[in-house]
Amino acid sequence: MKRTVFNEDHETFRKVVREFLARDVEPHYEAWAEAGVVDKTVFHRAGEIGITGLQIPEEYGGGGIESFKFNAVVTEELVRSGASLGGLMLHTNVLLPYFLEYATEEQRQRWFPGIVSGHIVGSIAMTEPGTGSDLAGMATTAVRDGDVYVLNGAKTFITGGINCDLVVVVARTSKGEDRREGLSLLVVEDGMPGFERGRNLKKLGLKAQDTAELSFTDVRVPVTNLLGVEGAAFGYLGFNLPQERLATAINAQASAEAALAMTVEYVKERKAFGTTISSFQNTKFELASCAIEIEAGRTMVDRALEELDEGTLTAADAAKVKVYTTELQARVIDRCLQLHGGYGFMMEYPIARMYADARVTRIFAGTTEVCKSIVSKSLGL
Repeated sequence: MKRTVFNEDHETFRKVVREFLARDVEPHYEAWAEAGVVDKTVFHRAGEIGITGLQIPEEYGGGGIESFKFNAVVTEELVRSGASLGGLMLHTNVLLPYFLEYATEEQRQRWFPGIVSGHIVGSIAMTEPGTGSDLAGMATTAVRDGDVYVLNGAKTFITGGINCDLVVVVARTSKGEDRREGLSLLVVEDGMPGFERGRNLKKLGLKAQDTAELSFTDVRVPVTNLLGVEGAAFGYLGFNLPQERLATAINAQASAEAALAMTVEYVKERKAFGTTISSFQNTKFELASCAIEIEAGRTMVDRALEELDEGTLTAADAAKVKVYTTELQARVIDRCLQLHGGYGFMMEYPIARMYADARVTRIFAGTTEVCKSIVSKSLGL
């Protein structure tokens, strides 16, 4: 079916992104995957074509673009290229909205130019070893001492934790009867004494994406690095969830589409029993089923993109899209790998890497179970 969500400006930008990926990412991606981290210069290159500062106001050197559709174009092209730059996507789709919404003018002046150029890469540290999805159970503390907060605690599974120049840390600054009260956002900068990066965690998939353990031991964070109002972080963490979950859905949808496209080409060339695999009725039916489900997912994603830009995308609807597309991604890639036979199990074939990469999308940005809970509440259950 014809897509109408993108216009000529989006498609022009798509060509620029595609050229950037072909020039600055694809030739190096295998080496980055082996190293477990991308070269930071890729952020500088992304800054040069405007990716890192798309939605930052023009007065700070950014693109001043309010629409999320340009971010969607970047995600789709990354998937098409076979690359996964999780640190870049977290920086633009998840972290930046917090700065745009809650940063003071002084903070904007201090950080926005570097973010636009790609020389300041950010991350966000929420998850702790003992909390997982239970953000209200956070144990990291920040105690006010004059004009600084003394920060202590540990975080894990932090995307971009190795490469980041600053990290927004969710910490408990006070205690109340409600566990959700007293959480604050503190911006910790690279080089602050007591801020240490632990292991770059070895993962099932997303091999080029650095995912780190971070520790904070008596880190003295200036009060001027408080993002927003002290004690209000729990509410802040919810405001960007529809966009964050839609970003995951866009990635999952594009991944399913890419898997189908490459498998269609593979079965046309691969022969078994004296004929191409594509001639078997089972192959036709399996891929036809994938195409039908993908079309449904595409409709959901494009509608959600429109609603996000209009400011009407609800938390429940974003959760629906995230659940559907990530489950779709899993089903489609599994079917496509099966049609590759034994070669699908070999890492030299892209479908194998896609299979490994896909597993985590049902976990991050709100597990499938958490998202279903949100949807059930919208039903009055």
